[in-house]
Amino acid sequence: MRRLITKERVPDAVLMLEAHQLIEQLEGPTLFHLPGQLPQPLFVSVLLHGNETTGWDALRTLLLRYSKKPLPRALSFLIGNVEAAAQGARHLDGQPDYNRVWAGGEGSEQQIMAEVVEQMRQRGVFACIDIHNNTGRNPHYGCVNRLEPTYLQLAALFSRTVVYFIKPSEVQSMAFSPLCPAITIECGQPGDPHGVAHVLEFLESALCLSKIPSHPVAPHEIDLFHTVATVKIPDTIEISFGDSGGDLCLIEELDQLNFREIEAGTRFGKLCSDHLKHLEVWNEAGQDVGDHFFSVEEGALRTRKAVMPSMLTRDIEVIRQDCLCYLMERMSIRAGS
Repeated sequence: MRRLITKERVPDAVLMLEAHQLIEQLEGPTLFHLPGQLPQPLFVSVLLHGNETTGWDALRTLLLRYSKKPLPRALSFLIGNVEAAAQGARHLDGQPDYNRVWAGGEGSEQQIMAEVVEQMRQRGVFACIDIHNNTGRNPHYGCVNRLEPTYLQLAALFSRTVVYFIKPSEVQSMAFSPLCPAITIECGQPGDPHGVAHVLEFLESALCLSKIPSHPVAPHEIDLFHTVATVKIPDTIEISFGDSGGDLCLIEELDQLNFREIEAGTRFGKLCSDHLKHLEVWNEAGQDVGDHFFSVEEGALRTRKAVMPSMLTRDIEVIRQDCLCYLMERMSIRAGS
């Protein structure tokens, strides 16, 4: 059974490597603990999905910037799925999703992540940041699993757009939320220099915080959304875009609907066969409420009510491995203040 690798320093050779090259130096998930002027550590995780490289690009730039001077605060960071990163994949066949293994279990990855959480608990973790990319067109935004002021303040430091969710519950930020302010940041598509620059600026700001403000975020400083459901397409359904055939033909510009408050009746695609009778939409209670959100009218798949999607993607592999999208509703900041 594989084990977590823990290191107290970062070899110079590691900092010279692109994400797909890390496997040359790291055997698997590796947790680094670095000292800083403030002892309570900031925890950062990167490459939980191997094809989401912005986090590593920003983190190694940060570490190179501080190679000759002390960090403002102790920094612990996890480099996740280096095997998938070597292949440019979210995760490899036969591997679990590294951001769905944080709720415990008997598998090697579940036990590795449980050890990460325990080490950070013992070190009195200051805050937690999990860094991700999207495959579709989305703005940069932060995610929280608790509506407490410190969590919202940390997320708002990255972006005024903040998403609250509790499903899926097996993600990294959910495991850290009982310990400290914990957020996930979504930084656009990998390879975008603006995404790297934004994350780098945010990590420096977080390291320099002496404390996270505990007063409520002002309503005009944040746009808060609540993820109410996850849209999935059954594995038996063949997916295409445009008029390419298959069972479900999604519209070409689907990911342009991300973070847009779209009206009831908005067309998502058309049924190109009679194999799909119902689109799965799972709410926070684990109930399939697909017929509440979508309808089929004369072969067209349309929204049944006004809603805001996020993380819509044209990457069919990601749709298979994760979901088609999440559905959100605008939320009053006063609910979390």
